[in-house]
Amino acid sequence: MQQNAWLLPEGIDELLPDEAHRLENLRRAILDTFTHWGYQLVVPPIIDFLDSLLTGSGHELDLQTFKLTDQVSGKMLGVRADMTPQVARIDAHNLKHDYPSRLCYAGTVLHTRGDALEKTRSPMQIGAELYGHAGQESDCEIIRLMLEMLAMSGVLNVHLDLGHVGIYRALAEKANLSSTQESQLFDVLQRKARPELKELLEGYDLPDDLKAALLKLPELNGDKSVLTKAQEFLHFEEVQAALADLDGISQALIRCFPSLSISFDLAELRGYHYHTGVIFAAFVPTIGREIARGGRYDNIGAIFGRNRPATGFSADLRILTALNQQNEIEQPPRELIFAPYFDDVNLHETIRELRAKGRSVVQQLPNQVGGAKELSCTAVLVKNSQGSWTVDVIS
Repeated sequence: MQQNAWLLPEGIDELLPDEAHRLENLRRAILDTFTHWGYQLVVPPIIDFLDSLLTGSGHELDLQTFKLTDQVSGKMLGVRADMTPQVARIDAHNLKHDYPSRLCYAGTVLHTRGDALEKTRSPMQIGAELYGHAGQESDCEIIRLMLEMLAMSGVLNVHLDLGHVGIYRALAEKANLSSTQESQLFDVLQRKARPELKELLEGYDLPDDLKAALLKLPELNGDKSVLTKAQEFLHFEEVQAALADLDGISQALIRCFPSLSISFDLAELRGYHYHTGVIFAAFVPTIGREIARGGRYDNIGAIFGRNRPATGFSADLRILTALNQQNEIEQPPRELIFAPYFDDVNLHETIRELRAKGRSVVQQLPNQVGGAKELSCTAVLVKNSQGSWTVDVIS
């Protein structure tokens, strides 16, 4: 049976004019905001060598990456499933300076599978990265920029979740686990399966204080009091440093956003294999998953020859556009001026002048079906008694 030619693959969709207009307006506004913060736009290629795509965060996305063989080089290529590794390459290999780089990007990525909630396999990723600074201040800047992006997108009731992969990493290193044991422990902690965690740790030959710390980890989630409990309970130098990072960042954010809702999850291991420090995610009540996320990943540029500290975030512009549409105040219809078809030099000049001023004009074609009403025009060009063409608003 022949497939209908208009069908799209599952999880692949297209934007119709109104939605495309809203998305493009929001994209421009967000990129303008990034520019005002000193972030420079870069445009990585949609397709790249597989080794480049699967570095850093790319290892997590191996199964999400479409792969093909390059007929020119004979090497494996991939269609990008995440733009972060490509931006890291630009900083490490192309820019090559020692001062901080602030870069931003927007573009479609492609996934072999959609996730459980968002079925799309072609998100439009938009984000910002800051390279060359290792302190809390750059993490705070990136989070503040993410919150600014959400605010100007019309996203309401944002909740910020903070974590730090350095806590688990420090405990796992002190436990001196085998790769199999660490994999088992990581899996159980990811699922926050406490009874299973207790049973697993009983089989490990670990000091009692380390067992107690690992067993306590899934319970350490909630408000600011979580940090106080962790500081009292987790007596390890590296863990204390990570907790100090979280405390400093959260205090700085509250000074800027006094009403911001912040929670902490010290067992959150999202992106554990490439994140090296603070991780964060933004949530809203209407969506059961994060709408923007990011963190510190200081090792991502090593494969490209420069192991610079890095922090950043990304979001799906399609989701932001949908949220923006839900929360926006009803706007008046966009101006669209209808020009009749005449071979008239004055008419052509008037149309050209209007378009040069940023006004939208659509000109009738000979024998076309439909006129100003059918094209949803808000005004028409009419010829007055002096022979000039003027804009007449449709009432």
